[in-house]
Amino acid sequence: MAIKKYVPNLITHLNLLSGTIAVIFAVQGNLIMAALFVAAGVFFDFFDGLAARVLDVKSEVGLQLDSLADVVTSGVVPGIVMYQMLSKALPNPGAAATTEWSIQGTWWEWNFNTLALIGLFITLASAFRLAKFNVDDRQTDSFIGLPTPANAMLILSLPLILTFQPGELVSSLVLNEWFLIGLTLLSCYLLNAEIKLFALKFSDWSFSNNKLRYFFLLWCLVLIVFFRFIAIPLIIVSYVLLSVLAPGKKEV
Repeated sequence: MAIKKYVPNLITHLNLLSGTIAVIFAVQGNLIMAALFVAAGVFFDFFDGLAARVLDVKSEVGLQLDSLADVVTSGVVPGIVMYQMLSKALPNPGAAATTEWSIQGTWWEWNFNTLALIGLFITLASAFRLAKFNVDDRQTDSFIGLPTPANAMLILSLPLILTFQPGELVSSLVLNEWFLIGLTLLSCYLLNAEIKLFALKFSDWSFSNNKLRYFFLLWCLVLIVFFRFIAIPLIIVSYVLLSVLAPGKKEV
């Protein structure tokens, strides 16, 4: 069998490996490193599909493996990160979860804020969105609902903004429990909403056939230059609005 058949799956495994490492960092509370490895996973997620198309080696196994990897990288990690953010934001969070093997107190004790588990709704919604994607033949040239990698970057942008662009207004918003709960619910909705969003897949490089994509990429560059990490949520909002409002969106 030709080696090229295994190339896309190898790249998908790199996505899964990056996501698994990100889970470890997220559980430890190192949300910056978690974001870094999620970004690496999203990078590999883009190129495994591209490699499959270029090498013409698409397979059903590859499709299922890609979704399984995305459940970890773009589902489990953002859910844990939101849990960690809510743990910081909620009043009287209680004892911090221990990462030691030894049990402190009784083994059935919950030494974390139960309400913070709302963040894991993101994981559940992401898994459901990926399961639907695998059986939905409408999502070949566009997406129905927000793609999980985009949603993951939205959630992971929060600790990046807090760390690298701190400010009283930003901190008071991002660490507000109602903002985080609202964002969690909005995230779950957007992942599974019947909203058609354009895909950044170029069938050719002509400007006439890809005007919306080129405009969006240019807009992303402008936002990143001026807003740095705050640009990430602005980019996601722009992506949804452009998909909904752009003329001729049905053809993208």
